[in-house]
Amino acid sequence: MNKTVYIVHSIDTEGPLNEDLKATFIRLKDSFGINLKPSYKTLIKLQNKSIKLNGSENTVSKFVSANLLKYNKNWTDVEKMLDKLLTKKFRNKLLDSFGNGWIYNWHCMDHVGFIENPRKRDLGFHKISDYYKKKIEETLSFQDAIHFHHHPIPFLKQAHIPATHFFSHTPVIYEIISRKIIDRKWFPSVYRPGFHSTRPDSHWFLEQFIPFDIANQKNKDNYSKFKDIGNGRFGDWRRAPMSWEPYHPSHDDYQKKGNCRRWICKSLNLGTRHKLLKIDDIRQAFKEAAMGKPVLLSFNDHDFRDIGPDVIKFQAMIRKVSKEFPDIKYKFCEARNGIREALKLRKKTHINFKFKIHRNTLHISTTKPTFGPQPFLAIKTKKGKYFHDNFDFQKSFYEWTYTFDDSTQTIDQIESIGVGTCDSFGNVTVLNINPKTMHSTQTKI
Repeated sequence: MNKTVYIVHSIDTEGPLNEDLKATFIRLKDSFGINLKPSYKTLIKLQNKSIKLNGSENTVSKFVSANLLKYNKNWTDVEKMLDKLLTKKFRNKLLDSFGNGWIYNWHCMDHVGFIENPRKRDLGFHKISDYYKKKIEETLSFQDAIHFHHHPIPFLKQAHIPATHFFSHTPVIYEIISRKIIDRKWFPSVYRPGFHSTRPDSHWFLEQFIPFDIANQKNKDNYSKFKDIGNGRFGDWRRAPMSWEPYHPSHDDYQKKGNCRRWICKSLNLGTRHKLLKIDDIRQAFKEAAMGKPVLLSFNDHDFRDIGPDVIKFQAMIRKVSKEFPDIKYKFCEARNGIREALKLRKKTHINFKFKIHRNTLHISTTKPTFGPQPFLAIKTKKGKYFHDNFDFQKSFYEWTYTFDDSTQTIDQIESIGVGTCDSFGNVTVLNINPKTMHSTQTKI
């Protein structure tokens, strides 16, 4: 029996963040109901626990600690962090049981659809993923991977405010993925939810397209001390399994085990204020591996803070716990490979699409089943507009058509057609078609 703990470092990759003093005190009020006049003098008092807060002194001190407020405020700060993190010296501070160094999983977000941006996020399609792709190539860090991260748009469209509804008034996820397919020949296989939040709409969306979901945050924390995240508000995993074993969710409750297709994996936080990974959580992972369970041990970070100290802290815990379980191995992993290996998923070859366009109808087929009942269809018009639409089903998982007409866009108005899909093994195939020349490419990821 392969008794191994597969370790995945999942980073919500959102680029630089710049929070001023006033904004910090606004967050303090939102999270704890504490209304104080912003000043650096007051901030230092809060950090030193010298203001009486009815028993919340320790929690508030951590909330406004110097480490948590030390943001990467621009790309120069991010670059400085990565120049250290991506070196062989840093990666090899601790080698896993197989002699491998550290691996990063960059879950990249597109900041689009917002009209207010007080934290000075880098707005625009592909901005974050293009930066990290270039950095990986420049440093030959091909053991790392780029995956997907998304924040829904809040009602007032502020870039610093979390939301939970994928398909509210601004369902930008469709255009984001359409542009990934057409502009970058890329489609996601691993997802991290924004602010750790899943709801029925995103649950069912993922169930159509993305097989691996690093989302479960069940632990023993009491969230009632935080006004902004108590009682199921954001990141609600109270009913989810405590185990590190990935699970198939239920159709009607993503937190419960059921018969859905995708795998939900557990991941706890470091370098933040809640749902923190503790050494006993790591012991639990090793105990479960000793029992023969498939164990994926993941922890989260954000790239707008220096994640180096969190890697070092995690490695110290791993060193200690691994000595308590000398028969259990641990392996640093790229997320997709880690999930495959932990679950011992049967290897598959990539899907190949066949297609034809007859008059105004696109016909797509494959001899192997897609992960969900249809691939993701992306359309770019000659005017530079991007659209997503459903296929017409001829045979679920295998064959589909799409008609270009006055109800959608006529075929002569289309510049590019893209189709993206995964299979249950997490293989990705992206088909790009020029409908005028009929030239096509298929990209396998």
